[in-house]
Amino acid sequence: MIMDKTNIVIIGRKNTGKSSLINAIVGQTKAIVSAVAGTTTDPVKKSYELPNVASIVFVDTAGIDDLGELGELRIKKTGEAIQQADAAILVITDNLLGQYEEDLIQKLEVLKTPYMILHNKSDKHPPTLLFQQRIQEQYEKEMIAFSTFNGENAKLIEAITKLIGKPQQHSLLEGIIKPKQLVLLVTPIDSAAPTGRLILPQVQMLREILDHHCISIVLQTEELAYFFTNSPLHPDLVITDSQVFAQVASLIPSSIPLTSFSVILAHHKGNFSKYLEGTPKIESLQDGDRILILESCSHHVSCEDIGRVKIPHLLKKYTRKQLEFDFIAGLDSIQRPFTDYSLIIQCGGCMITAHQLRNRLKPAIDAGVPVSNYGLTIAYVQQLFERVVQPFL
Repeated sequence: MIMDKTNIVIIGRKNTGKSSLINAIVGQTKAIVSAVAGTTTDPVKKSYELPNVASIVFVDTAGIDDLGELGELRIKKTGEAIQQADAAILVITDNLLGQYEEDLIQKLEVLKTPYMILHNKSDKHPPTLLFQQRIQEQYEKEMIAFSTFNGENAKLIEAITKLIGKPQQHSLLEGIIKPKQLVLLVTPIDSAAPTGRLILPQVQMLREILDHHCISIVLQTEELAYFFTNSPLHPDLVITDSQVFAQVASLIPSSIPLTSFSVILAHHKGNFSKYLEGTPKIESLQDGDRILILESCSHHVSCEDIGRVKIPHLLKKYTRKQLEFDFIAGLDSIQRPFTDYSLIIQCGGCMITAHQLRNRLKPAIDAGVPVSNYGLTIAYVQQLFERVVQPFL
C-alpha cells in the first residue's frame, strides 16, 4: 500500500514566527530564527513523523510581505511552495489578518488545499474575542492560538492531525490483480538505471504484489522469450518499463493483459481521464509545435534517458514533424505560459504526491492544453495505447 509524504507549507508575513513554529514542532533548530524580519529566504524543509497519522514534510517559507527585488524572488518561491503543498498553516500575529493573508487564503481555496489559521506569539499579544469571531464568521474556521514558549505542542499536533486527517493508503494495483495471481515484471537494466538498485516504481510494484498476496516474477527483457518458451507458467498480468513496450508486446500472447509502471502510476495519481483524452492529440501536432516534458525528479541525463532522449525521438519519428521540446526537472517553476505548448507530457510522478502532481497540471488542464504521460505517449506512438489502458477500463 502506497502512502505519500504529506507536505505542509508554513506561510505568513515576515517575523510572525514561522521558523520558530517548525522548531517547536520538531524539537530541532532546523530553521534559523532571528528577531530580524526576513531571515528565511528559500523554503526550508524538515521531515517529521507523526505516529499512526502521517510522514510529514514541513516547508518553512519567506514572508509574503518581503520587499525589494530579492523579496519578489522570495515571494515567488513561497508561491511555488504553496502550489506544491498538501496542506498549509497560515501564521498570523497581533490580531492582524489583512490583504496579504486574504490573498494567500484565496490561493489555497482555489487549489483546494486544506489549511488552518494559527495566531502565533499569543503569550505576548493574545487574540481578542472579536478577532476570533471574525475568523470564525469569515472563514468558518476555529483559529488556533499558540505560543512557542508555553509548551502547547500537544494542542498544535492535535490541530495538525485534524487538518490532514489520516492519509488514505492507496493501492497501485487495486482492482487489477487478485490474490494468488501471477504478475510478471519486466525491468530492463540500461545506462539510465541506478547502479545496484531498482527504481522506485519497480520497488513499489513489488511491495504491492506482496500486499495483494500474489506471486511475482522479475526478469529483464532479454529473458522474456526464454521464459515463455520454457516455463509452463501463464502470467495473469505483465507490467513492463514503458520504453520496451514494443519489444515486450511482441513476445507475450495478446491474451495476457499488458501495461507499464508509468501507466499504473498515471492511473493511481489522478488525471487519468485527461491523459486518455490528451494523448491522441499527438495526431494533430504540427511543425514548430512546442512540447513540455515534466520530470518529477532530478537525475543524470544519459543517451538512453526516457524523457529527454527517447520520447522526443519517438514523437518526431511518429509525427514526422519538427517539434520543439522544453524539459522541467523536479518541481521547478515553468517559465513559459502553458498555452505556449501543444502537449504536456508528465512522467509517472513517483517522487511527488498525487496532490502535487494534480496541482502541477491543473493550470494546463484549465487552459485546455492536452496532457499525457510517459507510458501512455510511448504506447500511443507504438500502436499499443488501447492494449495498455485496457486493464483500467
